[in-house]
Amino acid sequence: MLDDYPPLPERITSYCALGDSFSEGLNDPAPGDDPEQLDRFRGWADRLAEHLTQSPIGSPRLRYANLAIRGRLLAAIVDEQLPRALELKPDLVSLIGGGNDCIRPKADVDALSSLLEEAVATLRKAGIRVLLGTGFDTKHMPVFKAVRGRIGIYNANIWSIAQQHGADVLNLWAIRELQGATHWSQDRLHLTSSGHALVADEALAVLEGRPLPSHGHPIPPRPPRPVRQAVAEESRWVREHLAPWVGRRIRGVSSGDFRQPKLPQLSFVDPAGAGSPAGDGDQDAAGSTGQTQTD
Repeated sequence: MLDDYPPLPERITSYCALGDSFSEGLNDPAPGDDPEQLDRFRGWADRLAEHLTQSPIGSPRLRYANLAIRGRLLAAIVDEQLPRALELKPDLVSLIGGGNDCIRPKADVDALSSLLEEAVATLRKAGIRVLLGTGFDTKHMPVFKAVRGRIGIYNANIWSIAQQHGADVLNLWAIRELQGATHWSQDRLHLTSSGHALVADEALAVLEGRPLPSHGHPIPPRPPRPVRQAVAEESRWVREHLAPWVGRRIRGVSSGDFRQPKLPQLSFVDPAGAGSPAGDGDQDAAGSTGQTQTD
């Protein structure tokens, strides 16, 4: 099957990220104090784009787009974001999605996997290098521990798809450092800045074909809390994070409804912008930052 695809680009001079909140960058705040940017995030994909400007497989003139939108299911990612990525014709596409599907009670992992495989085949036929990502190990996440087996099956299918179609895989399940609470934000659903930085380093290592920088020992669980403190903290988490999430599921709405991609065009990444998302921030139709858009 691999012989049916065009050769992969020798270097990555353009990169487009597809996906949901993970690739949009929640909860890794974008730098700066612009009040219009308070709900904008940096994330591992922005950080990877920065890394690629200094990597031997990348380019100082790397162009980057990010079409990921929080809350998106895999079908929406494929229907809405994939066609735009094909129009942009990047050298690399990261396609990481399906997590929002897997946590739903009636998730069909086989159907998800078939949809993902079709998307990967479409990208590979266009001569695009593809980076997939597994789901996280939810063993230490009480709310999602029940779907751990489902995520494991989906991960196995992701590895098979990657092998069949010549894609790279970011093995999030195996990053043991992410099994502790340190790299997760207060909502327990999204990574902190340190978590996104860790993932970006892993992704670069995968693309460069070198040994992975992490996979060390998991962070030990935090010490037991006094009962009163635990009740107060768990009650606050349910009220501020879990209840709104469940409410959106019941109403059939998403946190990403009516949102636009944060970076819909391929834009040059400022190599000097280390520590900021692709320069001094993102750019979209609403405003400009440290990137220059190109067609």
